[in-house]
Amino acid sequence: MAAAGAGAGAGAGAGLLAAFVQDFVAGQQDARAAEVAAGVKDGSWTVLQLVEALGSCLENTDPRTRGRGIQLLSQVLLQCYSLLQEKEVLHLVLFYENRLQDHHLVIPSVLQGLRALSMCEVLAPGLAVSVLKAIFQEVHVQSLLQLDRHTVYSIITNFMGTREEELKGLGADFTFGFIQVMDGEKDPRNLLVAFQIVRDLIVKNYALGPFVEELFEVTSCYFPIDFTPPPNDPHGIQREDLILSLRAVLVSTPLFAEFLLPLLIEKMDSDLQSAKLDSLQTLTACCAIYGQKELQEFLPSLWSSLRREVFQTASEKVEAECLAALHALSACLSCSVLSSDTEDLLDSFLSSVLQDCRHHLCEPDMKLVWPSAKLLQAAAGASLRTCHRITCSVVPLLLEQYTKHPQSSQRRTILEMLLGFLELQQKWGHVEEDESALLSLRAPVCSVVFSAMTDPSVQLQLVGIRALTVLGSLQGFLSPPDLELVVDHLLRLILHEEDSQSSEAAMEAAGSLAPLYPQVFSGKMVPRLGEELRSEREEEGSRAPRCLQQRCLQALAAVSTHTSIVRETVPALLQHLRQVQKGSEARNAQDVVSVCQSLHRVALQCQQDAESCWYYHQTVVPCLLALAVQAAMQESTHLPLGKALLEEEALAAMVPVISAASTHLSPELAAQSVSHVVPLFLDGEVSFLPQNSFPCSFRPFEGGERLEAQRRLVALLMAFVCSLPRNVVIPQQERLLRELLALSCSCNCPFTATTAAKCFAGLVNKHPAGQQLDEILQLAVNRMEPGLVEGPHRTQALTLLLWVTKALVLRYHPLSSHLTDKLLGLLGDAELGPAAADGFSLLMADSPDVLHKGCHADVRLMFRQRFFTDNVPKLVQGFHGAGPDVKANYLKGLSHVLNHLPKPVLVTELPTLLSLLLEALSCSDRVVQLSTLSCLQPLLLEAPQIMSLHVDTLVSKFLSLASSPTMAVRIAALRCAHALTSLPTAVLLPYKARVIRALAKPLDDKKRLVRKEAVAARGEWFLLGSPGR
Repeated sequence: MAAAGAGAGAGAGAGLLAAFVQDFVAGQQDARAAEVAAGVKDGSWTVLQLVEALGSCLENTDPRTRGRGIQLLSQVLLQCYSLLQEKEVLHLVLFYENRLQDHHLVIPSVLQGLRALSMCEVLAPGLAVSVLKAIFQEVHVQSLLQLDRHTVYSIITNFMGTREEELKGLGADFTFGFIQVMDGEKDPRNLLVAFQIVRDLIVKNYALGPFVEELFEVTSCYFPIDFTPPPNDPHGIQREDLILSLRAVLVSTPLFAEFLLPLLIEKMDSDLQSAKLDSLQTLTACCAIYGQKELQEFLPSLWSSLRREVFQTASEKVEAECLAALHALSACLSCSVLSSDTEDLLDSFLSSVLQDCRHHLCEPDMKLVWPSAKLLQAAAGASLRTCHRITCSVVPLLLEQYTKHPQSSQRRTILEMLLGFLELQQKWGHVEEDESALLSLRAPVCSVVFSAMTDPSVQLQLVGIRALTVLGSLQGFLSPPDLELVVDHLLRLILHEEDSQSSEAAMEAAGSLAPLYPQVFSGKMVPRLGEELRSEREEEGSRAPRCLQQRCLQALAAVSTHTSIVRETVPALLQHLRQVQKGSEARNAQDVVSVCQSLHRVALQCQQDAESCWYYHQTVVPCLLALAVQAAMQESTHLPLGKALLEEEALAAMVPVISAASTHLSPELAAQSVSHVVPLFLDGEVSFLPQNSFPCSFRPFEGGERLEAQRRLVALLMAFVCSLPRNVVIPQQERLLRELLALSCSCNCPFTATTAAKCFAGLVNKHPAGQQLDEILQLAVNRMEPGLVEGPHRTQALTLLLWVTKALVLRYHPLSSHLTDKLLGLLGDAELGPAAADGFSLLMADSPDVLHKGCHADVRLMFRQRFFTDNVPKLVQGFHGAGPDVKANYLKGLSHVLNHLPKPVLVTELPTLLSLLLEALSCSDRVVQLSTLSCLQPLLLEAPQIMSLHVDTLVSKFLSLASSPTMAVRIAALRCAHALTSLPTAVLLPYKARVIRALAKPLDDKKRLVRKEAVAARGEWFLLGSPGR
């Protein structure tokens, strides 16, 4: 019974298989192939049973029926090839090979079957060769359709990946067979595969035999690639893909050199720029593979073509590729190993280059001088040999020409060329004295450079300074007397040159050279600058010394690029700051700002060196705190000195100094420092400060008008504690937070209240989550909410609300949404509404002193996008429900949010928000107008289709605002009018005459920057609709 049941099941299975075969072959139901393959996979029937079921179809006299039968078998094999046994594969291969002689309608399905079999791991040895021989012999591949040709390439690729040794056994016959297969291929999809096969043939050392030239011809016929992908191409093949794939073939073997190099020379003469570029890039790639032997015959022609292109081309791209090719050629010849009887091709090649270019360097006013210099520099940069050979010939000539030509413009050209060759010397590092061509020319080179630095021409001075910087970077080139002269020239330019360009360039040069020669600069330059600073203080007065003081301060900062120099310059800067404080006259706070700007630059330069950073921190921070505390105490006791240090701009200038001195400290050193600074402010502990004998105690958090000056120094506390790494524990943090909270809510001085709020927010942002944070935030909310409702400190409460909200928004704290809602509610307040609207800019913008990543704040990714998603719908809703007197507040807040949003995000939301942005342009508030215009300008460029729907309104608004009384609004409106020209021309043409007439008025604006924007915008509107635009 069981046997009978099994037999019945098998019979039913065979019947079902026969039905599926019939449906596929006769009924044209292609889906049956997947069902048959599924049956093979799950064991319902075998491939042998499928072949038996196909028997009558495969022997049918109608080629279409045979084709459908083989197609079904091939589709099943493509899904089930991994299940086949070795003997099955053998029989199937023999079957398919036989069918390659069948009718042409059958061939595509036969090839699909062979592709499936080429992926079988159990393929017996010799079958791969057999299959390929059969294809080469029986199939005319290029008469097939694209997909079928691709199948042939896939079969070859599969066998090359798994049966390499067998195929190599065919010798050159395999190469010849593939040449026949590929010859005449035109489809880019197939070419990518064919090029890869050719490259593998060469790289994997298949025998090419006598068919090297044929293989080159069958691939080089596509050079240069001329292919433009069709629009909406689903295959995504780009011209660059084909170029790189073909280039990889052409440069893969030196055997192609005798055929390829003449082809490249021919294509370099092409009128098509793309052909020139492709040829030059291919030549550059060849030089990495070829040697002297391959290049020898073609060097004169190659040099002639390269020289002609550089001398004649108007294309920067072609010139750059020519120079790259010459560099590669020179490098290739430099690497060739010479035998005793071999000609030194490099020497003869460079002789040709020098012969054709050198004489043009004697004509600094002629147009070939720079092309010649570029060619020589490209060759010289290839190797130490080429550099030595060309430098020996060219540098003496340039030095001679500099002396012969007295005009500054000519000397500048010559010196710029000389500078190019000097920069090449940097590439090779330290060179022994007998090998360096430059060392023998040290005296005349230095003489020329020093001469340029004393020339009245500023442009020549600038080139001379650049050349001096390069000379200084050449190890061992400048002698001690030369170095002293270098310092003298730099000092003269820094202190006494009228033109600020030369002075600034000299400072930068000093900063570059100081780390290389720290003893010279700390011994000569720093003392001289210190003397100038002291003598200027003694003179006190006229404008000229004040300018000199500024330069001295900037130079001391610029030269502080080495640890030993920092130890000289920092005390000098701090001493100057002390003198400013002690001056007999009340110094302008600008003097303090100038010193702090120099100290800040030094701090930034010290950040990457741990030793310099700690020295700077422990020297500068206590000193600044001591000077500020002393000034505050003198103010409290009504002494006349030191008031400049308490000015807002002076304290604001100290903040970045202390911040930059603290951000890069190690946690251990930061903890050591914070243990002194926090007790200073909380307990008046002044013992760590230098010169700490003060007339009274320091209590900045206590009340009373007498201590107002001391409270202002909370700005310096903010700069320090808000810049520390997050893992540094701040002593008495809870007490400090409570004191800051009380000060920010009750202080009558806006500056002090704001800095206290910022300091509180900076600490809250970094505070670990938990009960302590929740308690301090609840305390802050309890202090803010009553203060916002009524009382004399509403503005202070709003400032605190803004900074705490920002601190929490940045770290995604849950309370941030509650505080933001509170801020949204204040937009309807008649008194605080405008300030609350401006607060949205504070929430979205980067803060320069606290709450940014540079000071280790907790800033989460995409906080702006999250804020936008959560709050813009509320802003829009509030706007629609608000009274006419406060609607502007909502528009201002919305404009600030959108103005700081990443533009790709804004473009997606534009359709829903554009009407509100246009309404904001009608708002009389200048801040709203400016923010909205800044938001709209990039949108005109990035979303022209959406913006063009509102072109009438946009034109009217922009032209109206171009006459605004506020200069910044006029400039922004004109920029938007300019950006309008990126909209579709057909949309803009009806407005062209109107806009051109309206833009005539700002051409006569009293402000130059407005006139500049008006000229640019009106010019674009004039060109609107012109041919070729």
